[in-house]
Amino acid sequence: MVMNRIRSWAAALLLALAWPAWSQGLPATIAKELATAGVPASAVGVVVAEPGGRTLLAHNADVAMNPASVMKLITTTAALDLLGPAYTWRTEMHVQGRLDPSGRLEGDLILKGGGDPRFTLENFWMLLRDVRARGVREITGDLVVDRTLFAPPDIDPGAFDGEPTRPYNVGPDAALVNFKAIRLTFVPDAQTRTVRIYAEPPLPELRIVNNLSVSDVPCDGWPEKPESDFATSTLSFNGSFPLACGEKVKHFSILPPLDYLRALFDQLWRGLGGTFSGKVREDTVPPGSKALASFESPTLVEIVRDINKNSNNVMARQLYLGLGAANGAQATPEQSRVLIDTWLKSRSLAMPELVIENGAGLSRVERIAPRNLARLLAAAWQSPYGPELASSLPIAGIDGTLKRRFGDGSPVTGRAHLKTGYLENVRAIAGYVHGPDGRTLVVVSLINHANARNAPAVQEAVVTWAYEQASIKRCCGRRQ
Repeated sequence: MVMNRIRSWAAALLLALAWPAWSQGLPATIAKELATAGVPASAVGVVVAEPGGRTLLAHNADVAMNPASVMKLITTTAALDLLGPAYTWRTEMHVQGRLDPSGRLEGDLILKGGGDPRFTLENFWMLLRDVRARGVREITGDLVVDRTLFAPPDIDPGAFDGEPTRPYNVGPDAALVNFKAIRLTFVPDAQTRTVRIYAEPPLPELRIVNNLSVSDVPCDGWPEKPESDFATSTLSFNGSFPLACGEKVKHFSILPPLDYLRALFDQLWRGLGGTFSGKVREDTVPPGSKALASFESPTLVEIVRDINKNSNNVMARQLYLGLGAANGAQATPEQSRVLIDTWLKSRSLAMPELVIENGAGLSRVERIAPRNLARLLAAAWQSPYGPELASSLPIAGIDGTLKRRFGDGSPVTGRAHLKTGYLENVRAIAGYVHGPDGRTLVVVSLINHANARNAPAVQEAVVTWAYEQASIKRCCGRRQ
């Protein structure tokens, strides 16, 4: 027993002596993975720290770096603190004109967008069903869309990465419905050697050209990028589809906002037994109109979970812009930026280097220092809504964007809540690592380098190292 105690104290002494070196550089396991990935230590920022306590590891901690989707932590933490976890958004339907007892509306139906980050196809159907239940059957006027709650900048959906049809490039909109997305299901048939494509919702304005043929090669990296023609709202699929892929689902966005809304409204309204022959136009809710029905969104805590678990860029941009509209004013990106800056200062978290463009991380210019990101996470952990933020993050090896990370046998599986981020030349991960005895550490790892795509093992080495530190038993204020 005496020898065991001597070994324990010796191990603790060696650990303590090595600690300053770790804060200056990087542990060998992390350095090894950096070398394998071809990423220099100068391109990496790492912080591992106790919430409200010591910094265990700091490397390039004060260098402003692109965090990719990890920037969503700023947006969602600010929203939870500023709005509260029970905050909701309201989408309203108004009528302008006379509604007679037969259900004929001699006037316009008005959709007033409230900036709901997750106003889905099902939610829109429920709102229209409520309108029908309140007696409206025939609309003689137009569908008027009030989008004025947001004043977002004009966004070229292809400017960021040349993928204008990908739904993650859809810009914020106070009256955004279903992320303006079309869900395509590709169904190969081995007997007929054909591929059928089903659209949901099946909007007639969308044209699909199917030139796909089937092949017997292994399923690897399908589908190829479709050809797109925005002038005619056409998606053309060419090449071969491997039978080994089975059914595949992909989402696209190609219709202009009002065209998408018109097509979707027309289909849902007629499906509910209503008639409509007008057009869809943009305007404000006119004076004298009457509120008829509304749909209340899920609570903010549910929205935050969707954003962080699945790294939903459109929802994050909606939430970021919506922060500036919470007081009823028309929201702008600059308003939201100033609001977040003011909030950070009020929480003693001033970040002079912070650059926010859209709050989602889908940006080449957004920047934050690893140390400040760690400070944010530490403050959030100790805040009243810390559990809500932590539970919104993907669980290592279990769900969200980490479902296929930290493979079988990793001690971290199920013991870390982490937000991931990935762009060309950027890999990032940040969150909380939980030791087996309940000790939690904050971990941040940002990589900005041309070989960043080769570096997931670097991030896993950082998180594993943090887990090892969180696993060290503590007694009487000392590690043992």
